[in-house]
Amino acid sequence: MNSKFSKYLFYYLIFLFICSCAYLAQKHNVGNDSTISEWLINYEGGFTKRGIIGQINIYLANLFNIELRKSILFFQIALIGVYFILLFKFIGNLRINKILLLSIFTPIFIIYPLAEVEVLARKEIFLFCIFIIYLNLNSFFSQNVFKIIFLSLAILIYEPVIFYFLFFIGADVIKNNFNKLNKKILLSLLSYSPATFIALYIAFNPLNAMEHQMMSDYLKNNFNEICYMSCALLQTKSSIYDQFQGNFSHYSIEVFVRYFLIILIGFGPLLLLLKHSYILNKQLIFFKFFNNLLIPFLLFYIPVIFFFAMGSDWGRWVNISYVFGILLYLFLYKENFIKIDDRIFNHKIISPLKNKKIFIVFFIIFCFGWNQKTAMTGDIATNPLWKVPYNASKIIFGFSSFRILQDSPISIWHKKYIE
Repeated sequence: MNSKFSKYLFYYLIFLFICSCAYLAQKHNVGNDSTISEWLINYEGGFTKRGIIGQINIYLANLFNIELRKSILFFQIALIGVYFILLFKFIGNLRINKILLLSIFTPIFIIYPLAEVEVLARKEIFLFCIFIIYLNLNSFFSQNVFKIIFLSLAILIYEPVIFYFLFFIGADVIKNNFNKLNKKILLSLLSYSPATFIALYIAFNPLNAMEHQMMSDYLKNNFNEICYMSCALLQTKSSIYDQFQGNFSHYSIEVFVRYFLIILIGFGPLLLLLKHSYILNKQLIFFKFFNNLLIPFLLFYIPVIFFFAMGSDWGRWVNISYVFGILLYLFLYKENFIKIDDRIFNHKIISPLKNKKIFIVFFIIFCFGWNQKTAMTGDIATNPLWKVPYNASKIIFGFSSFRILQDSPISIWHKKYIE
């Protein structure tokens, strides 16, 4: 099963990368695409949040004398390629079981950005790459240097990473066997201070109207680009209060119930693993107060509540939150810092899945039958197993080549009952 998992994961990631390239090639010239608007933010009007990647792409566009959107496209494709390579090297050799399989292929993890292409190649991919690299660092010195440099960079790229610092701290405690408060722990915590300072500076020093206009004029005059959507929100949602206030009108019982179920179901396999996993070193500071990993991980998510309250892209927030949780868990599992209680396989939810046919049917429905939308007000989407390859195929081979598919019984059924 392990060798098959590695092989199929490789094919799966290659397939998703090809689809990603197709989607990005189609999207990069769309005038109102959120992915591009986020990458247009730059420092031409002054220092601002999320501007460093836009500034780099402006430099590359000028250096190679290409359109800014082309520069962004190439950067995005390279970034997704790096992320998939890191992901494969990180989890490709896992000792796999059925629950781990479900936790990796859950629709809120790898496939989500392709099921909701508005999320594809957003800046959180930088955070995922940084976290994977950090988890693989063993030297205490290299860990601290990495945090000082790359967590500061991560804040400049996408400052909400600060809401996930507890996952880095949790990894610090376990990797370095922190059993009591000492100088080493203090040094580890101090390594977060540069990134924290930058985040606070960004939060309390937004662009003013004149600076935002300068950035907009630069984009318009040099690249004929309009500062829209994410780029424009730097002005319309510049203060901390604006971030919270913008969500008030979207709240409803329906939204809260929907996302409670999305999180409960999407996180289900991971929550089950956390409930039945325990740290082997019983003396670790903080972790020694708990019998399993469930409560510690839930405590790591407390700052994320503020993240949800500050934005409406709850589908993205669920994806980001899951990625940090599953990456940390898989690291602890593969490095033998934890042990899974064998009784998990006799759990009443898991027992029926011992049957191979039942598991295959459940796997397809659970992992590829649904996904959350991007915005909190969006309903549940369905059938990414069909839509991702179908839509990518239309882009790659041309719409006219697929008229026969459009008239097929499967396509007619899909349009009638799914779309």
